[in-house]
Amino acid sequence: MNAVREVDLLVAGAGAAGMTAALVAAIEGLDVLLCEKSPQVGGTAATSAGTLWIPGNSQSRAAGFSDDTEQARHYLDALIGEGDERSLRETFLSTGPQAIDYLEAHSDVAFLPCGPHPDYRSNMPGAAYAGRAVIPRPFDGRLLGRNFARLRPPIPEFLLLGGMMIGKADIAPLIGRFRSASNFVHTAKLVARYAMDRMRHPRGTRLTMGNALVGRLYYSLLKRNVPVLFNAAIAELVREGERVSGARLVANGQAFVVKARRGVVLATGGYGHNDKFRRAFMPQPVPAYSMSFTGNTGDGIALAEQLQARIGPARGGSGLWAPVSLVPRGDGNTGLFPHLVLDRAKPGLIAVNKTGRRFVNEACSYHDFVLAMFETHDCEPSIPAYLVCDAAFVMKYGLGAVYPGGANLRHLEQRGYLTRAQSIQTLAEKIGVDAQQLAVTVVRHNSFAETGIDADFGKGETELNRFNGDATHKPNPCIGPIRTPPFYALAVYPADIAVSTGLATDADARVLSVDGGPIPGLYACGNDMDSVMAGTYPGPGTTLGPAVVFAYRAVMHARTLPMLNVTISES
Repeated sequence: MNAVREVDLLVAGAGAAGMTAALVAAIEGLDVLLCEKSPQVGGTAATSAGTLWIPGNSQSRAAGFSDDTEQARHYLDALIGEGDERSLRETFLSTGPQAIDYLEAHSDVAFLPCGPHPDYRSNMPGAAYAGRAVIPRPFDGRLLGRNFARLRPPIPEFLLLGGMMIGKADIAPLIGRFRSASNFVHTAKLVARYAMDRMRHPRGTRLTMGNALVGRLYYSLLKRNVPVLFNAAIAELVREGERVSGARLVANGQAFVVKARRGVVLATGGYGHNDKFRRAFMPQPVPAYSMSFTGNTGDGIALAEQLQARIGPARGGSGLWAPVSLVPRGDGNTGLFPHLVLDRAKPGLIAVNKTGRRFVNEACSYHDFVLAMFETHDCEPSIPAYLVCDAAFVMKYGLGAVYPGGANLRHLEQRGYLTRAQSIQTLAEKIGVDAQQLAVTVVRHNSFAETGIDADFGKGETELNRFNGDATHKPNPCIGPIRTPPFYALAVYPADIAVSTGLATDADARVLSVDGGPIPGLYACGNDMDSVMAGTYPGPGTTLGPAVVFAYRAVMHARTLPMLNVTISES
């Protein structure tokens, strides 16, 4: 067995964290090799919204949205409390703006301020309404040339016309394309660009959200000639004394050694599809669904565990959660549609469990919605839960994978995606919910719609609720009547969009051993790293923000290490 090469830094995993680490290493003049066990870059980040939660970021300040990092510190203290990870939070807050400014200054990675985008616990001290979230600038995938095929696409449920990406700013013009000339022109430009793309590409090349982020990272790596080794999985980490000095890899069936003079960065995406770790850390019954990339099988965590690395404690269900509905796809497979912001907070929808009762403020964050499912399920069956609404709601707002206006409603109904009935009682019978109680729940909810006050769960009372509601609906942007037949129900299940339990690290992303000290030469970031948020979800971009920040810090520490004269055995 011959070593493929000797490098300064080996990075495992080409998601947002791994590509950030490789890019920073290249910018800092290190000889870096990025290995990815799949044939494409992007991982879970490619299918995400692409938002980063970075309090105090300069992009928002430049756009006139002020944010106080000290207030963000108060917010996280109130949300998470004291603990060993508080020093990591301090590091995250102090380094966040610096890390993304560094990427903007030295690469093609670029961000836009989200502007108004409330923190998810907007009623807590220190929470902000605007200024803490940034998104990647849209990216022209054509710049990647033939390497565009190496970019993992979004989930089909987030693509229009079979392959066109849209951003949040595109939704209103698309829905109201015939309501104004500007909306029509915006829509026409999107469709025309997409039509041109499809003459040469399998999908649209106007990239937004997470696809734009990973596209920009990958493009920046290509411009710096950073080698990306595809279909290459790390089989074993190796040491020179106590220090991690490289790894044995298997790529396309061939085994070889990579020697790493400054260490190894683990960014393999966490354990979203590792049954052993899911059973060990997640709630019971273990959630059946995951939004994470199927290649996220806990490789980095398992490899580090062999070196006596410490895994963080299970907190918050050990996941960052979203309710998902099961979408039948044309190829016979089932897709997962995450119910993030487009339907749950809108007026005229309730969520009920098998007893026919509401159990949550439907407009809360997707993470908190699922935590309520777990908590309630201990005493009342709440997995799955059901989103219930009427025909008027579906026509105006859509429901999950059903478009506003209902263009694909009949098709999805025929495929069993949602259930329809002419009465609430019949609807309840079809989905196996207590019919008498559901009728009582709907009547009570309709009375809230008249007063605008949700006496049970306070829907519409927080900034987050109202932000995702319908500002044109009065008196409460989140509460409306359910009374126009036919009525609809859609089953939703808990799914992790990321994991929060991972390898314990210090402020420089060095992996800690069970004895408490760092394992020299070994770093972890992204979902391989135990979440700095300790299982909570403070705001949009809770995963990607820390992923980028600690990838940056890992490399900035690794570059200061004395170079190791590696003598790994090649047998």
